[in-house]
Amino acid sequence: MVKMKISFILNGRPAEGEAVPAQTAVSFLRDSMDQRSVKEGCGIGECGACTIIVNGLAVTSCLMTAAQLDGATVETTEGLAKSGNLHPLQESFIQHNAIQCGYCTPGALMSAKALLAENPEPTRREIRKALAGNLCRCTGYQQIVDAVEDAAKAMRGKTDGEGCR
Repeated sequence: MVKMKISFILNGRPAEGEAVPAQTAVSFLRDSMDQRSVKEGCGIGECGACTIIVNGLAVTSCLMTAAQLDGATVETTEGLAKSGNLHPLQESFIQHNAIQCGYCTPGALMSAKALLAENPEPTRREIRKALAGNLCRCTGYQQIVDAVEDAAKAMRGKTDGEGCR
């Protein structure tokens, strides 16, 4: 079987691996790069469980080939925590109980991270729009929106509890 070499930046570090030409990015990241937070839910880009950030944009990795990662900067949930400290989004998801079964959580975290990188002070409507591609059957979404809103405030330095529900 023909394989191609793929070199990219994964969670801030150089990475490389081999993939077959038609292999999906989600399969490559899970199987070759041990990025287990990247989940395949539907396989057709509808559920958002496989959402990663590629070159600053939230994308569904089930609709990408592994070859499309070559030369890219890729972020997964495994790269959120730094020096043993959870990212403010992760902390806020825990605080707001926005994690329930956890299957959709990594994709929602990555969609939220991409949003906050582009817009550090989103409205609740903008948060909902950014998360529209991430389906969750456990939380009812309110906790997720609350978590993203409070994480945005914390990331801007407003850690006085404003916005906590």
